[in-house]
Amino acid sequence: MHTNKKILCIIPARGGSKRLPGKNIKLLNGIPLVGYAIRAAKGSQYIDKVIVSTDDEAIARDAREQGAEVPFMRPAELATDTATTLSVLQHAVTFFEEKGEQFDLIVLIQPTVPGVETRDVDAAIEKFASTGVNSCITVSPIVDPPEWMYRIDAEGRLQKYVDVPAGRGQDVEKLYRVSGAVYVTVRDTLMKENKIVDNNNCAGVIMPRERSIDIDTPLDFLMAETLMKSV
Repeated sequence: MHTNKKILCIIPARGGSKRLPGKNIKLLNGIPLVGYAIRAAKGSQYIDKVIVSTDDEAIARDAREQGAEVPFMRPAELATDTATTLSVLQHAVTFFEEKGEQFDLIVLIQPTVPGVETRDVDAAIEKFASTGVNSCITVSPIVDPPEWMYRIDAEGRLQKYVDVPAGRGQDVEKLYRVSGAVYVTVRDTLMKENKIVDNNNCAGVIMPRERSIDIDTPLDFLMAETLMKSV
């Protein structure tokens, strides 16, 4: 397949993680966490440029060692807890456009999902191209459907989350959650519509649950490390 698109991959990796300090370069089975996203992107047959957007010199060093470009250091205002991923991506695209380099597609790969692989990246780009959507993201199956969920009211009583029969596990509709690994979107959706994903015109690529752990805490890290050693 040929997309006829120039594709930029952006991997955002700031240095200020609080729940898991140094998260993005913490070694996971001997590889810095950011390295998994870089390797997945570098293996793609479609991506033209792979960059890491960071404010941290140690992350920049490891990113370059893993094969990514770090063409700028992220401004301090885009490295706070409140800075949005959208603003980080727009900053990177603007950086290249001001230098005269244009991209048609933007691929976001989150370094916090180390189970991501090149096949997920290429599958998302291929699904984007074959369906004619504006965005494509990776998703993973959910374990417990809404039919099995409850709220607890102020008096401690259970209230069904959705008012439909629970049914047997094999009969309920298959549902998915955003895995957080790969996002593919057209440049104008990002830069003109201020969206990472066009939810009204978006396709999905399924990643298995065991590769979809999004690391935010030490427990997440341990789970990912254990699962990745066993697969």
